[in-house]
Amino acid sequence: MAAAEKNPATDARDKAGPAVRVASLSPARRAWLRFRRNRLGYWSLLAFCTLLLLSLFAEVISNDRPLMVRYEGKTYFPMVKEYSERTFGGDFETATDYLDPFIRERLARPGNWALFAPNPYGPKTLNYFASEPNPSRPTWANLLGTDDRGRDMLAQLIYGFRVSVLFALALTATGVLLGVLAGALQGFFGGRTDLAFQRFIEVWGSMPELYLLIIFSAIFSPSLILLLLLLSLFGWMGLSDYVRAEFLRNRQLDYVRAARALGVGNWQIITRHVLPNSLTPVVTFLPFRMSGAILALTSLDFLGLGVPPGTPSLGELLSQGKNNIDAWWISISTFVVLVLTLLLLTFMGDALRDALDPRKADQDPAHDAKAAA
Repeated sequence: MAAAEKNPATDARDKAGPAVRVASLSPARRAWLRFRRNRLGYWSLLAFCTLLLLSLFAEVISNDRPLMVRYEGKTYFPMVKEYSERTFGGDFETATDYLDPFIRERLARPGNWALFAPNPYGPKTLNYFASEPNPSRPTWANLLGTDDRGRDMLAQLIYGFRVSVLFALALTATGVLLGVLAGALQGFFGGRTDLAFQRFIEVWGSMPELYLLIIFSAIFSPSLILLLLLLSLFGWMGLSDYVRAEFLRNRQLDYVRAARALGVGNWQIITRHVLPNSLTPVVTFLPFRMSGAILALTSLDFLGLGVPPGTPSLGELLSQGKNNIDAWWISISTFVVLVLTLLLLTFMGDALRDALDPRKADQDPAHDAKAAA
């Protein structure tokens, strides 16, 4: 049988197939494919999300209360409800200390059992039975040692990481909301509105932020809400400049003029037409904004101006490491957690910036099509 003749049109279509498939993908899908192609950024995202998810279930991972107790035929859930010592054969009505050898002995009797978390310490648990004075070095009982108050370092790091990341997420969200709103109003309306906002930003940006934090910390008791409010008042100005520039550029494009000619209102043009096409710098800014928020909280905690006393804090642990130079495990473990968190966010930000870079939008379409398939 004679070989089939090649069709030039078919060959041209096959060669253009990857480019055609890429063109059919949405911009968000193409950006995600380019992000995945950056292995360092992609695996950093997976690692960061995994650590965040684990920290959200910190009470299951590190807790001085058992997850479940079976005692004399009855089932108890100490993780969600507090029981007095008399419930387990003690003499007092105070809350049960499940690390007490007497309680441990009662729960270990035949027919009784207790399911503890992998790390049987909470962020405020004091290890009264440590073999060395506090801060004690790492042992099998405390894998990362204890701080100068006898609290387990591993529990402190798990809960401190959660506090830092959740605070950074909240500060980033408020900063993005205020920054996008201010930048959109400046860039879309321009003229006197833009001039008034710019003068206000110049005056507001010259305010001594650290001095204000010191003054408010002296007047009010330390609070995460207060700290979030104060930092949010100053954290939106950098992002507003990027959004303003995008709005100044996009408001002159044809689709905005067409919407105005059709009688579409300003608010609808801003939210439905201009804003979605101006979010690239906002999305790129998020990981770096979170890094700055974590560093700000850690620095303020280090200076004693951050979270309320007793709240797990990476900055407080760094301060303890400074005051207890011989306790090397405090400084090293805290430094590793902090640097690892910032590196993951930085790698994510670099990969996100490259994925949204318009100059790389058409780079290697065949590779993007292969990944999409």
